[in-house]
Amino acid sequence: MCGIWAIFGTESNMHSICARAFNKIEHRGPDAWRVEFDKQLKNCCIGFHRLTIVDCTYGMQPMRLHQFPHRALLCNGELYNCKELKKEFEFNYETFSDVECIFHLYEKFGIEKCVRSLDGVFAFCIVDIPKRKVFLGRDPFGVRPLFRIISDNGILGVCSEAKGLVAISADLNGYKKKLEPFPPGTFEEYDLHPNGTAKLVRSERYFNPGDKPSFTTFVPWEDLTSQAHEANIRKLLTMAVKKRLMADRRIGCLLSGGLDSSLVAALVVQEAKKINLPYKIQTFAIGMEGSPDLEKAQQVAKFLQTDHHEIVFSEEDVARVLDDVIYTLETPDITTIRASIGMYLISKYILDNTDSTVVFSGEGADEVAQGYIYFRDAPTAQDAHEDSIRLLKQIYMFDGLRADRTMAAQSLELRVPFLDLQFTNYYLNVDPELKQPKDGVEKFLLRSAFSGSDLLPHDILWRHKEAFSDGVASKKKSLFVILQEITDKRMPEPFDADKARKKYPHCTPTTKESLYYREVFEKSYPNQAESFLPYFWMPRWVEGITDPSARFIKHYAADPEQQ
Repeated sequence: MCGIWAIFGTESNMHSICARAFNKIEHRGPDAWRVEFDKQLKNCCIGFHRLTIVDCTYGMQPMRLHQFPHRALLCNGELYNCKELKKEFEFNYETFSDVECIFHLYEKFGIEKCVRSLDGVFAFCIVDIPKRKVFLGRDPFGVRPLFRIISDNGILGVCSEAKGLVAISADLNGYKKKLEPFPPGTFEEYDLHPNGTAKLVRSERYFNPGDKPSFTTFVPWEDLTSQAHEANIRKLLTMAVKKRLMADRRIGCLLSGGLDSSLVAALVVQEAKKINLPYKIQTFAIGMEGSPDLEKAQQVAKFLQTDHHEIVFSEEDVARVLDDVIYTLETPDITTIRASIGMYLISKYILDNTDSTVVFSGEGADEVAQGYIYFRDAPTAQDAHEDSIRLLKQIYMFDGLRADRTMAAQSLELRVPFLDLQFTNYYLNVDPELKQPKDGVEKFLLRSAFSGSDLLPHDILWRHKEAFSDGVASKKKSLFVILQEITDKRMPEPFDADKARKKYPHCTPTTKESLYYREVFEKSYPNQAESFLPYFWMPRWVEGITDPSARFIKHYAADPEQQ
């Protein structure tokens, strides 16, 4: 996890722009930073904030190689097949950095095969000075973030987070411009004019959820047995975890006690033992006092014998960090903000109290394996499958965004094996009928895949996790209620729906809570909601609700006293 930033074509004072914009993403890379200007590219500047994970000595960026001295690479990513690519194509690497393979792939094959050959997560910018070209690319699910701003006079800005481009946006007053997320699974090519301004000449989506990877996979396809879905899923998810153990920094796991995080933690512990990692895996659970999540996570940690940490937070903690969370997330989405409170606090704990820097989590499982309880109401198996694809296409605006920003805010790197390309390709292409909830149990196929192993006890693997979809709750009061109380106190006037609709016609707030989120968002990202968020995250096939919380779905089975 690092931060990339670049500006092309501005005639404003470059030192001033760097001071106002480049430093906005320093949290993504606290170990080193560098800004470069080359007079061969007039009015252009590129910069990098580094978090050292792989090749702590030679992995600094912007990367330049002796073989390609007139090209520069900025990349925030982890590329798990870098060594395999070196062998396959006989690349001559100069560093031990995993992202160096991007240089060689681009030089040998061009940009399209380059992005299609990468097994990992990434957001990159290649600057080719001799050809006067800029290339941008982002991984298929948008696990690594990337924003771009481009004006009608050709000024192009690129950054890992929108924060680093808002200041540039202010410099473009008088010009038509758009600041927006760079779409996942896409690459773009720009020509650079003599004055440094950019012209888009090619934009192409190279991957959609469910597509078969173009690279040589870690598990050969012939090693998967036809129709043996449970064994194949177990093998592929295990490999997805194994190849993500690539790190020179300590590895830990988020652990809520639910299926997704428990499976990932169990596989990390299993595979870490096989490669003899010289430390005990740390696990981290968070909740309010009396939270069922803490109890369930403790059971899993005890079984796995991890170095377990419990973080208990209070109503005062929620009130203290709420505005910071909204600024960090760069979204006014209701459910994303609610679900980020605990993750933001646990990240802060990890940074302040441990030496774990690489953190595994179970993000992506609900989207891939139909884990949201509203999937029980899908009209058909095909409808459920198509909604799973929709969720994965948009995960970078919701759960993926939450996971990245809350971790990156504390200079941590998150790894998400459930979004592995080979694993998702296989799972999404299983017969839709087999992937649906069964007997009221979500992710039935995923649970079944590990039932025959000794990875987790049967009662942990099959239990229902009755935690709240909008955060970790206490026995006294849910986070849902606490946030309503906080926003009521901060906005004591009655909620006026007509006034909210007139002020915010796009993604109109429907409650005082959502209005407060929008007001805080607008302070840092004025008039950007329409570019950042197409609509609020909401469950499907549920009529008559305006709030995304799972508590309003008929299948929700939490303690009614917490409603």
